[in-house]
Amino acid sequence: MSHPRQNDLNAARLTAGVVAYAFDLDGKGIFAASRGSPDLARARQVAMYLAHVSFGMSLARVATAFGRDRSTVAHACHVVEDWREDSSFDAWLDCLEMSLGILVPLNEIAA
Repeated sequence: MSHPRQNDLNAARLTAGVVAYAFDLDGKGIFAASRGSPDLARARQVAMYLAHVSFGMSLARVATAFGRDRSTVAHACHVVEDWREDSSFDAWLDCLEMSLGILVPLNEIAA
């Protein structure tokens, strides 16, 4: 059985990988200490939002997993919620959520 912190890190890595693929970026950059390019920063915000929503992680747990402050994660979640007002972005994000929804139970099967 994995430690809860390890589960959070694994969830963050999985989410970052899916988001990096969708943005055509290197997933490692999402965990970089620096902000990076605007595309990378946007991908990081989406990944943190999805980790919160798809895995039910608290903002504090997401912050720890991504190496950010809780306030940064809260800001990212608000920003992404605002972006969801755009119907095409909302549909795209729904696809990412569904993809993670399919992958999340795999952890439970393997345990």
